Amino acid sequence: MATPLHFLGISGSLRKASVNSAALRALTPLLPAHITLEIADLSDIPLYNDDVRAAGHPAAVDALRAQIAKADAVVFASPEYNFSVSGVLKNALDWASRPPNQPFDGKPVAIMGASPGPVGTGRSQYDLRKMLVFLNAFPINKPEVMIGLAPQKFSADGTLTDEPTRDFLRQMLTALEAWTLKLKA
Repeated sequence: MATPLHFLGISGSLRKASVNSAALRALTPLLPAHITLEIADLSDIPLYNDDVRAAGHPAAVDALRAQIAKADAVVFASPEYNFSVSGVLKNALDWASRPPNQPFDGKPVAIMGASPGPVGTGRSQYDLRKMLVFLNAFPINKPEVMIGLAPQKFSADGTLTDEPTRDFLRQMLTALEAWTLKLKA
């Protein structure tokens, strides 16, 4: 019998029609029955301010930190803005990573990204990997999922229509499951 696992998806985009959020949603029908996926909502997280943090985390930050802590693994869908991660994602990481009990410590992670350009968020993913080193999170190395020319691979309602991309996402989920179980052992 397979070990039940719970994954948390975090999109670095707040846009309703975000292809990165759509890529996260596309994971759900690809998951085996013993794995669940919850998608975090970053829309209510304020800009990081250490004066605010000193008075206590805002409720949206506490909710995100609890989701990360509860998850067996995290899947990031990172857009690329100016050759790096989005401000939304960086801000959420800044909030979530503050003491006490930094929830990314030892957490298995997968990274993917979707972009209208051909590179498919490669540069932002490498910056995100650097941040994850500091957070002591453990990303899978392969496959690197960079969904280039993404608008051609999703329908207007955000449904993934490209079978090779769907297969690539399955490979990522298989690798994340194996990595998560290995780290739990």
